[in-house]
Amino acid sequence: MDRSARLMTPVLIVGCIIITASFAVRASFGVFQIPIAQEFGWLRTDFSLAIAIQNLAWGIGQPIFGAIAEKIGDRRAIILGALTYAAGMVLSAWSVTPLGHQIYAWLVGFGIAGTGFGVVLAVVGRASSDENRSMSLAIVTAAGSAGQVIGAPAAEWLLSFLPWQQVFLVFAAMILALILTLPFMRAPEPASKQELEESMGQILKKAFRDPSYTLIFLGFFSCGYQLAFITAHFPAFVTEMCGPIQPGGVLHSMGITTTSALGAVAISLVGLANIGGTLAAGWAGKHFPKKYLLAGIYTARTIVAAAFILLPITPMSVIIFSVVMGSLWLATVPLTSGLVAHLYGLRYMGTLYGIVFLSHQIGGFLGVWLGGRMYDLYGDYTMVWWVGVGVGAFSAIVHLPIRENRGPAAQPA
Repeated sequence: MDRSARLMTPVLIVGCIIITASFAVRASFGVFQIPIAQEFGWLRTDFSLAIAIQNLAWGIGQPIFGAIAEKIGDRRAIILGALTYAAGMVLSAWSVTPLGHQIYAWLVGFGIAGTGFGVVLAVVGRASSDENRSMSLAIVTAAGSAGQVIGAPAAEWLLSFLPWQQVFLVFAAMILALILTLPFMRAPEPASKQELEESMGQILKKAFRDPSYTLIFLGFFSCGYQLAFITAHFPAFVTEMCGPIQPGGVLHSMGITTTSALGAVAISLVGLANIGGTLAAGWAGKHFPKKYLLAGIYTARTIVAAAFILLPITPMSVIIFSVVMGSLWLATVPLTSGLVAHLYGLRYMGTLYGIVFLSHQIGGFLGVWLGGRMYDLYGDYTMVWWVGVGVGAFSAIVHLPIRENRGPAAQPA
């Protein structure tokens, strides 16, 4: 099959735009924790549960939207996802009860699935040459980090002169605008002739019987737990537990005068550092076994998280942690999605990666919900943080036995 040897293609560019906007909104929800809780007098658990449900819905929706894209087309699946995403944001803006936010979180989560990695990585992977695929997946993943760079600070800035309800409406309009980019996303042929001979049922049965697929599924759990917990709770964590920002210091001179502002900046720094980390992972995935790279990333995350919570939490330690953890943040995504494509081919990559991503989002649900629950019970996040350290070590171990060899149907065209 003739796939373009160019790295930068219209499909890749549009995919980056969609992921950037989708993740900018998703990454901003932690900024709304305190304003919404204070307005209605809710417990931290109430809004945390809405974000947790959003992560779970995203995970459940990912294989569904992957299958929809493979049946009716990528662009139609993205349109459906954008409409669902925007509807969830609008309805959430009108909601004044925890239950309302928790119900509409399902729409937001499904919308993220329709405009997120599962659909976009699959179409970009098919549009890329074998030589460029690892880096193409990394570039799209890095675009998600770019969204994170702008999402939390943009929400913080908008909240300075708009109520949170109107900020939700602004974000809904931005998501709908993504539909205008889709005419430039011309989907390529879905797979090689050899891959087309296998049905979805056959390839799913092959994957489910493969212990390596199970290990990939289990290993992605901690990634979701850690990322969702930090995205949802780190701004509040920094606001309440970080030492004061000293007047006349470097951060103060940069306009970061409160721990609330530092919390939003920290999420942005995580995303900024991850752009470089993800691109480096994409390059490394082309040259080294992906399973060892993944084990190394999870090991590094475990060490960094343990060191951060053991040492005094200061503005400088927050900055250092954000940069180091950011360099490891989404570096797992191009490696995990690339490993799935490598082992099982491109035809049903969206569905197969979507199922693996469900594990990621189950972890995300628990990370966000436990964060809010443990805070309400104990007044801090220490216990849930140590759970994240433990599951990170688990993921580092389970990636090692993966057999990184491809079956006959997954041979490149």
